[in-house]
Amino acid sequence: QVQLVESGGGLVQAGGSLRLSCAASGSIFRISAVGWYRQAPGKERERVAGILSNGMTNYADSVRGRFTISRDNADNTVYLQMNRLKPEDTSVYYCNLFQPRSGRNYWGQGTQVTVSS
Repeated sequence: QVQLVESGGGLVQAGGSLRLSCAASGSIFRISAVGWYRQAPGKERERVAGILSNGMTNYADSVRGRFTISRDNADNTVYLQMNRLKPEDTSVYYCNLFQPRSGRNYWGQGTQVTVSS
């Protein structure tokens, strides 16, 4: 069983920065794809960024150039550096881990990010 614990959310002014962290338990982190999703009130959950086990990254168009995803396999942690934040980035951000061998998805509990104008 994998547990994901997010941290780093909070309140920031537009144009500011935050860094989210997600710590994973278990031994499958290094062979798994991990990513960040977000969900605003009344909206569907959307994928923000992902990073494969080989380090390849991908981003939603709305955050590309402002957000950076990275991973530290030694610490079983994935990060999301968010710069030049906008009010429309306000959401609950969720960490996701996908284990290719089993096809299972794991989710964190979410962390609130609020960007004031």
